[in-house]
Amino acid sequence: MTKFIVHDEPVGRAQSNYIAQAGLTPFGLDGQVEQLWLKPLNDGTFSIACIPFQTYGLALGDPVHLSANDQVSEVVGPSSHRVLRMLLMPVPASKQLTETIDRIRTEIAAAGLLSEWNGDRHVAVDIPPEAKPSTLFDIMRREVSQGRAFWEWADAMPFSTQH
Repeated sequence: MTKFIVHDEPVGRAQSNYIAQAGLTPFGLDGQVEQLWLKPLNDGTFSIACIPFQTYGLALGDPVHLSANDQVSEVVGPSSHRVLRMLLMPVPASKQLTETIDRIRTEIAAAGLLSEWNGDRHVAVDIPPEAKPSTLFDIMRREVSQGRAFWEWADAMPFSTQH
């Protein structure tokens, strides 16, 4: 059975959006597919209109090609945006987790960044080329160093459709 990773509140949602899929098997997530929101461009390509939670090598604004079966098949070129993803570990003290989430949300807003949450512990943050989110990095580094979270850059691996 396929597990779908969905975007409930994509940052680029518009009337003309299109939904496609990216298989996650090339990234070690067998049986999982991420549904990505796309904006059609005038040249037959589409622009990523959400912040990918699981797919590597994609970021907000990246132009992509689709296959005949609506799978992202190729990245045409980078948008210069990056995606920083963080997964917070469940902790016995829910107050501590709530405070951490609040600090992260507050700093994302203060830095003027876009983000999407998948559940209450997994966040994907759009980092445009001009952004300087040092305070957000500090908060995230502290959570990781204390064993309460994992983080990664989505461009740690290139996009791939190969298994």
